[in-house]
Amino acid sequence: MSDAPTPPPLPDRLSIDPRSPHHVAAVFAHEVGIRFNGSERQDVEEYCISEGWVRVPAGRTVDRKGNPVMIKLKGRVEAFYR
Repeated sequence: MSDAPTPPPLPDRLSIDPRSPHHVAAVFAHEVGIRFNGSERQDVEEYCISEGWVRVPAGRTVDRKGNPVMIKLKGRVEAFYR
C-alpha cells in the first residue's frame, strides 16, 4: 500500500516566485504541469485558470535587476499534477 500524501488542490492562480502572494509552497512539493491551449508548456512562471492567462519569459531578455521580462499569453489554461 502506498502511504504517499495526497496533493493539495491546485489553486486558481499560482506563481513560482516565492515573493508573490500567489505562491503556495505545499503545491510545489509535487510536480505540477500546465497545459496551455492544448499543448503542455514547461516555461510557465505564473497562471490564472479563471482569467485564462499564463506568464512566460520573453526570450532571454532581462530587466535591470536581472529578472526575466515576462509576457502574458491569453488562452485556455489547465493545471494538473504529473
